[in-house]
Amino acid sequence: MKGSDFIRTVANRYASQLQLCYPQTLASFSLAKTIHSHMITFGFHPRGHLLNRLIDVYSKSSKIIYARHLFDQIPEPDIASRTSLLLAYSLSGDVKTAQKMFEETPLSIRDSVFYNAMITGYSRNEDGNSCIELFRQMLRDEFRPDDFTFTTVLGGLARVFNKVMQCKQLHGLVLKTGTGFFTSVLNALVSVYVNCGLMFEARKLFDEIDTKDELSWTTIVTGYVRNDELDAARELVDGMSEKLAVAWNAMISGYVHCNRYDEAVDMFRKMYFMGIKIDEFAYTSVISCCANAGLFYLGKQVHCYVLRTEAKPTLDFSLPVNNALITLYCKCDKVDWARRIFDNMPVRDIVSWNAILSGYVNAGRIDEGRLFFSKMPERNHLTWNVMISGLAQNGFGEEGLKLFNQMKSEGFQPCDYAFAGAISSCSMLGALENGRQLHAQLVRLGLDSSLSAGNALITMYARCGVVEASNLLFLTMPYLDSVSWNAMIAALGQHGHGIQALELFEQMLEAGISPDRITFLTILSACSHAGLVKESKYYFNLMDRFYGIIPGEDHYARLVDVLCRAGKFLEANDVISSMPFEPGAAVWEALLAGCRTHGNVDLGIQAAERLIELIPHHDGSYVLLSNMYATAGRWNDAANARKLMRDRGVRKEPGCSWVEVENKVHVFLVDDTVHPEVQAVYSYLNKLVPEMKRLGYVPDTKFVLHDIESDQKERVLSAHSEKLAVAFALMRLPRGATVRVFKNLRICGDCHSAFKFMSKVVGREIVVRDAKRFHHFRDSQCSCGDY
Repeated sequence: MKGSDFIRTVANRYASQLQLCYPQTLASFSLAKTIHSHMITFGFHPRGHLLNRLIDVYSKSSKIIYARHLFDQIPEPDIASRTSLLLAYSLSGDVKTAQKMFEETPLSIRDSVFYNAMITGYSRNEDGNSCIELFRQMLRDEFRPDDFTFTTVLGGLARVFNKVMQCKQLHGLVLKTGTGFFTSVLNALVSVYVNCGLMFEARKLFDEIDTKDELSWTTIVTGYVRNDELDAARELVDGMSEKLAVAWNAMISGYVHCNRYDEAVDMFRKMYFMGIKIDEFAYTSVISCCANAGLFYLGKQVHCYVLRTEAKPTLDFSLPVNNALITLYCKCDKVDWARRIFDNMPVRDIVSWNAILSGYVNAGRIDEGRLFFSKMPERNHLTWNVMISGLAQNGFGEEGLKLFNQMKSEGFQPCDYAFAGAISSCSMLGALENGRQLHAQLVRLGLDSSLSAGNALITMYARCGVVEASNLLFLTMPYLDSVSWNAMIAALGQHGHGIQALELFEQMLEAGISPDRITFLTILSACSHAGLVKESKYYFNLMDRFYGIIPGEDHYARLVDVLCRAGKFLEANDVISSMPFEPGAAVWEALLAGCRTHGNVDLGIQAAERLIELIPHHDGSYVLLSNMYATAGRWNDAANARKLMRDRGVRKEPGCSWVEVENKVHVFLVDDTVHPEVQAVYSYLNKLVPEMKRLGYVPDTKFVLHDIESDQKERVLSAHSEKLAVAFALMRLPRGATVRVFKNLRICGDCHSAFKFMSKVVGREIVVRDAKRFHHFRDSQCSCGDY
């Protein structure tokens, strides 16, 4: 008897010591382990409630191996130890082991808490269907659900397909079982209704909660925000007796998401003046607002306030706020400021690295972007997408495609945005076959319905000379946005189908799509390529009058281009004089191009001189000025213009043309001697030219801007890069195949004339994309109408 009392005393002492492990803290495991070691050393064999407590502490400390070792020593574990271990397995993600333990537990010793533990496991691991099914089994086994059961089951509904029906059934059961007075259960019901978008039902239930807690208010406010019912959310927030920071943060975030930036800033200011604690969520939202709205100085003020008030910020605070600040400065063209923040961050994540990378890429600082990309400790899909798209948009299409292939080789499955970047690279290079292969991969992966990839494909096919494929893709896309319409309008305009482009614009308006400034830019370009002077003036005036879009310099430049191409220089001058700002390079370049076409030497020289003042290191300005002098026979002035160019260290971009034959791109330069088959090309041209002359072709030697003899001028014309590329394609492509050649500069007038006759001689379509547009030569005609 004395021995029993002694054992009971020791057991009670150990029990009181183990009680110190509750509530659970970081030191609980060490303390329990020490107590357990003392038991073993002392020769005490714990049983019953002591074993259960040790198993519970080990389980809650995620030391499942220790807990399982003790559990296996119990001949007949009771429901308490089983529940502790089952919950530990569930919380660690090992649902299979938890389920096995649940199924092996006899029905006779189960209780509601045991079912709750397993339901919690399913819910935590986002297996909503199993969560619901176990709840049904619990009812069939005649165990009464409590408030915790309903709260957990409702939480598991997020991943269930028919959750609306399930929610309403559970709602009815809550009322039937009398658990509807628990705030936690009602909060869970409100959350599910919000998740289903049933805000009327959610609000009705919210109003019925007698004792609303912070979660009640937060759930309904964030629900309204998530469903873009911001005014209803604001009404609730303004009526709250207690100003909860979470609700205010949700409002600011909602305003930013819906582009209601003024209200977001106003809410933030009120939050400050009312003394509501401003945390990292509020700061990141308002800084994002400043970034999206271009409010650089306000964002800078917020940054200063953070530095002044948060002397020793926690990592949980500083990381998201610094990431938001990096994005702000990058979007406001202050990449170096963003980099300084990045370099001083104590901890960085992938968001930090991607934000700086995006800043370099969007600023066109590709070399720095490449270097930064190479130093990144980890990469995700966004990293690759940013770099691939950035290379394509900044003229590095070949590198963009190589990086796309590298992405796949490193085990990343490209998403539709990565494909869009790679397809854009094909657009820039004119790599039609490569683009077709990417299109086929999209179809195989089931990504062909992607809007971003579809828009990129429209542009790719158009820029590779297959506008019919662009149109077919446009007509079969499941969804169209303004980018889709703009891309197709631009495609038709580039290929000389001006009338069809205008018709498509009218269809766009009928479809309820509002035009933006890009839309009008593509419309004016289409008018320019097709010589639609009257229409260009109409659509230019339509911008501001009906859509409130203020024309920019690029719009004025397009209008001036249309007028100058038509020889209407007085009207072009009137447009330039009426501009609300000083004309820039684009306007003078349009004027100069028109002057050269129509031989208006004096005005052209003025335009060229203004261009040289504005962009002294741009080679095209000097070349055009020299060409104007040469056209007028003023050879000394032409030589002086080229000398000025040399003296200023400006180098002329060499004309080059390329063509894809048998999946390989062949590049030709002017007067090429490098290509391995160039001599055969010259021989082929020598055979073609006499046949072309018999049909009426006369070499236009005025496009040889050097003071040399006539026979030499003809030889110079025959060595133009586009002629060499076309001749090579005619030699190597199958009989009857369309020839598609790409040129980095504008096609010269003689080559344009030559290709019309060449298309007749060989009986093929010849497509040439120059720096401005496409020319489709067929049967002695060109799609541009010689405009």
